[in-house]
Amino acid sequence: MSTLYLVATPIGNLEDMSHRAIRILSEVHLIAAEDTRRTRKLLAAYGIKTPLTSYHGHSDRAKLAHLSKLLEEEDVALVSEAGMPVISDPGYELVKMALETGVSVVAVPGPSAVPVALAVSGLPADQFTHLGFLPRKKGDRRRLLGSVVAEQRTLVMFEAPHRLLASLGDIGDVLGDREIAVCRELTKMHEEVFRGTVMQAISHFTHPRGEFTVVISGRRDERRAGTVSDSAMEELRRLRREGVSAKDAVGQVSQATRLSKKVIYRAWIDLA
Repeated sequence: MSTLYLVATPIGNLEDMSHRAIRILSEVHLIAAEDTRRTRKLLAAYGIKTPLTSYHGHSDRAKLAHLSKLLEEEDVALVSEAGMPVISDPGYELVKMALETGVSVVAVPGPSAVPVALAVSGLPADQFTHLGFLPRKKGDRRRLLGSVVAEQRTLVMFEAPHRLLASLGDIGDVLGDREIAVCRELTKMHEEVFRGTVMQAISHFTHPRGEFTVVISGRRDERRAGTVSDSAMEELRRLRREGVSAKDAVGQVSQATRLSKKVIYRAWIDLA
């Protein structure tokens, strides 16, 4: 029986390629790649001569049918532009077709931006919700964020540089000024991990460049927490210095953090 191999490839640093991945890519009959130009560079780096064909989100049914026919007799490897195929990348239809036709589907694990970002974020990583790429349209993006307002698990998402600031703004408006880790160019030469709050991230990334993975803290359980974050306390101090009334200050910070006014007011009193 033939096999469809889902081969993880480096998300940046080519040294992250596994020995098994190199062997599989060398042995299969064909490699189906999301980005053939990027994959050719990877294959050249490891001296892999296997034929290459394109398979991406815009591939038509004819390409799917071609790969299906080939898989009746030959092994094929699927690689995405970077990371694990199918995870927020094209490949689902091919995997589904393979399983429906009795083809074995085997994953060759390796690099993935999601666990890497979670590991370095400094936020809880025991449970998380992956949102993939946020919608491009503002209304759709805010609706998606609104659907996870009450989610207490850590949130992970991808974003393009030209939409990062707009998305961070919507995240702040919808989810509040939560703790966040914005990971840029993971494993690459210019890797950067910014840790702080949403508003601080907006101030930091004035001209975003590169590929971004964003990790956001889940909604806090007030019954267990009972306190506000350091950044929220600093905002309360600022409002107090500016002479803002307790009612207005509590209202503003409560709306930004999604914590109850009771919790925020208790923090306000503690500042006296």
